Amino acid sequence: MWSANGLIMILRNRCLNTALAQCRSMKQLHQIHAQIVCSHLTSNADIVNRLVLFSATFDTTDLNYTHQLFHTISSPTTFIWNTIIRACSRGKNPNRGITHFVHMLRTGVRPNHLTFPFLAKSSSRLNSIFIGVCIHCFAFKSGTGSDRFVANSLMHMYATCRDIIFARKLFDEMPSRNLVSWNSMVDGYAKCGDMISAHKLFDEMPDRDIVSWSALIDGHVKNMSDYDKALALFDRMQTEGPKANSVTMISVLSACAHLGALDRGRAMHRYILDNSLEMNNLALATSTMDMYAKCGAIDEALQVFYSTPASSTDVLFWNTMIGGLATHGFCQKALDIFKLMPSSGILPDEITYLSVLTGCAHAGRVADAKALFKSLEDDPGVSAHIEHYACMVDVLGRSGLVEEAFEFTNGIPMQPTPSVLGALLSACQTHGRPDLGERIAKKLVELEPNDDGRHVGLSNVYASARRWREARTARKVMEERGVKKLAGCSSVEVQGVMHGFTAGHRLLHLRSNEIYSMLTLIFGQMGIEYYATQETKRTIPLYHA
Repeated sequence: MWSANGLIMILRNRCLNTALAQCRSMKQLHQIHAQIVCSHLTSNADIVNRLVLFSATFDTTDLNYTHQLFHTISSPTTFIWNTIIRACSRGKNPNRGITHFVHMLRTGVRPNHLTFPFLAKSSSRLNSIFIGVCIHCFAFKSGTGSDRFVANSLMHMYATCRDIIFARKLFDEMPSRNLVSWNSMVDGYAKCGDMISAHKLFDEMPDRDIVSWSALIDGHVKNMSDYDKALALFDRMQTEGPKANSVTMISVLSACAHLGALDRGRAMHRYILDNSLEMNNLALATSTMDMYAKCGAIDEALQVFYSTPASSTDVLFWNTMIGGLATHGFCQKALDIFKLMPSSGILPDEITYLSVLTGCAHAGRVADAKALFKSLEDDPGVSAHIEHYACMVDVLGRSGLVEEAFEFTNGIPMQPTPSVLGALLSACQTHGRPDLGERIAKKLVELEPNDDGRHVGLSNVYASARRWREARTARKVMEERGVKKLAGCSSVEVQGVMHGFTAGHRLLHLRSNEIYSMLTLIFGQMGIEYYATQETKRTIPLYHA
């Protein structure tokens, strides 16, 4: 028979185990932990292990509580060590997982085949090939290096750390491969920008899933900036492969955004809705909004913004909307949304301030810009960087306050960068200050001698002052240094088809004759209207991209 105290302990154990099984939040876990302490069950290894497991799995943003629980265990098992190492590999400080592994070895606990994938993930996040190689050596010595799960993790680690040759060596030496092995290698090639090898391996795959397709599409978007190929690959996937998931759609929306392909972007948005992909996925909502904003469809971007619950958003989401509004000249709306952030529980960061300042620069809102910059300086959570100073110089310069912009530049508490001086030079050119412009342009050429724009800027300063000899000399110096002016280019979507244009390259487009005939007609009509209101004739650059 059980004693009264023994029976009470058994019942308490069962109740606590049931409570742990039904636990759904950290708040509930804290309540259960309090009951464990009050019931003097902190020495019960099974219960404490379950506390650590739940805490480490549920919340990786703040692992301090998990570590407090972990340190109450006198002799952690391999399972518990793996649990805490895994939590660290997913948390803010992956290096802590490596430290735990060292302590694990010192206490005489042997790692198993589940330990090393978490360590490989920590190495990947730290981008440390040295730590990764050490982990690989430990895995090999422990006899788990040939385990497919371990090998796949190590291969991914090498690819992430840009050692694609060793990743491929591991891949080739694997006695048996699964779909994860193939996907890791394709993703590795894509991350390293070797899209030829990625496509070759992709075509050799015995089976493909959505991860395979997404890795290849994302490689074209992020590494090659080959957005047309990314969209073509998406179209191919629609006929040959599986349905897209949110990861795929984030990549193709980015491609549409960079191309300015609004019609295609709208089609992607419809695809998301038709296939019931989760628009409450914040990354997907942010990408959709970013696509509309970059394509100039501000009303549609705002629809996505307002349809997303503020409680589920983050500062990146708000920055995307504010940046889109600022870029397209909706400064007041950008300011209005900026003012809504505190009441929505979102604190602005450095990028937020930069976006709103950019909007003020485009709109000539000097007073608002000064107030924002003062707010930035007074905000303890953020700090002003050189980009913010450059933006303030641009605000003042665009408004014709060249002297104030120059004084502001001299007061910057750090060395002015080319972006700051470039903004000041632009103001000098726009508002007729060739004397100051010459000094700044010469400094820019000195700082960036291989930048074609800096030489052209100096030449333009002389040309605006009708100092033709110096202008020709500046161009000649540019040629002697082997610096070539890059041709301007642009693209436009017409009825779902993207058309690209390059300045001065008349033969690159199949319909170039029609295009330039229409340009001549348009500029001729503009000239008639222009000359009716102006006394002097202006030269118009007809063939800029």
